Amino acid sequence: MQKTINASFLVLISVFFFWGFVAASNSILIPVFKDHFKLSQTQAMWVDVCFYVAYTIGSLLYLAYTFIFKKSIIEQLGYKNGIALGLCISALGTLLFIPAAQWSSFYLMLMGLFVVGLGFSLQQTAANPLVIQSGNPQLGSQRLSLAGGINNVGTTLAPVLIAYAIFGSVEGSSSKLDIHSIQLPFSILGLCFAAMALLFYLSKIPNPSVAEEGFEPQNTYFINNIKIPQVGLGMIAIFLYVGVEVATAANLPEFMKRELQVPTSQVAPFVSLFWASLMIGRWTGASAAFQTNATGQSLLRWILPYVAFFVYLGINALTGRSMEWAVPYFWIIPIVIVSDVLSQGKPERQLCLFSVLGIVALVFGMVLKGVWSAFALTSVGLFCSTLWPCIFTIAIRGMGAQSNVISSYLIMMIMGGGWISLLQGKLADAYLGIRYSFIIGIICFMYLVWYGWKAQKWKQNQL
Repeated sequence: MQKTINASFLVLISVFFFWGFVAASNSILIPVFKDHFKLSQTQAMWVDVCFYVAYTIGSLLYLAYTFIFKKSIIEQLGYKNGIALGLCISALGTLLFIPAAQWSSFYLMLMGLFVVGLGFSLQQTAANPLVIQSGNPQLGSQRLSLAGGINNVGTTLAPVLIAYAIFGSVEGSSSKLDIHSIQLPFSILGLCFAAMALLFYLSKIPNPSVAEEGFEPQNTYFINNIKIPQVGLGMIAIFLYVGVEVATAANLPEFMKRELQVPTSQVAPFVSLFWASLMIGRWTGASAAFQTNATGQSLLRWILPYVAFFVYLGINALTGRSMEWAVPYFWIIPIVIVSDVLSQGKPERQLCLFSVLGIVALVFGMVLKGVWSAFALTSVGLFCSTLWPCIFTIAIRGMGAQSNVISSYLIMMIMGGGWISLLQGKLADAYLGIRYSFIIGIICFMYLVWYGWKAQKWKQNQL
């Protein structure tokens, strides 16, 4: 029985890989589209806007369905079938990249990303609460960190594969930009989405409905739910968290180009390191999800992040490029490990501590020069790594039957990844320049520190 549960859980969290793959692909598509279509930094940020705003549109459609039919899609289909439907929608979105590349249409590519994001919205609405509920509720945030670690295998791999597909150079030294070659990776991705949808439909993943969870639905109106502080303020927290994470990754290639003179064809290893940093941090936090003794968990806490780092080095070494420049990052990783220990597995404390470190990393990124400024900015990924499960766990704690509805509210706020990116692009173009545009991330982290501090008080009141 335990083997079946474990196998089902692995199938469940495998979908997180694809979310990460597409999200990180955008970080490469942005500079590529900027060069190919002759866009400003602000215009290039519409890649993220279209992708992440799709989450909001998807969530609004989900809520409208609930309002009209008095029952949510997840209540009707169950969690796993909701994920399968979302995968089918995303598969349709990838098909749009075929004519978009043939006609060299920026707007059609944006439409493709939008449809993929619509599918992801439904997938995330179902998958996040299901991961939290798939075991000991006290370890819900750690299981979500483990799922996030799988997500970041995709984010680490995507920049390398997409850059290879577009530039057609295993050494990463070619400056040739072939926009038509984008068709192959997105066609393969579409097939993977379709195959995963079938796998989910046929799998033995638990498919609980609200009725099976043993709660009586109540307080279903949007305005009543967002009046609950942990929910309403948590929505803002998700907006700003996703915003700082995505905006940092989206603007990193332009920073490398302007400040370190790294051409677009060679930024993939740096973008990959940012997303790998999230994998490193999430694998660190996920160590507590393994059912082992204290000594084993302590060892895993130190071993898993370095395994993640070597996964990053191995993936990028396949390009044939020397990775010696990345070795000093080895000594930055203990910061996130020690911080994870200090947080004691408490999402409120971890949210505060990691957000403070995110502020420090952005300040160093703006004031340092050379590769260390790049290391500082990529380390923002380390400190963003566990913020999603922390905020998500805080926001739905004690919500019972409302968890899947509130989940849709939180997914709605993923649009922050697009709007904060657009705002930073505008700051970089018109006001502060690319280096100091990262101040927008500091403001985001400041709010997250405050939300984590308030959450500690809410938890005391719930006890």
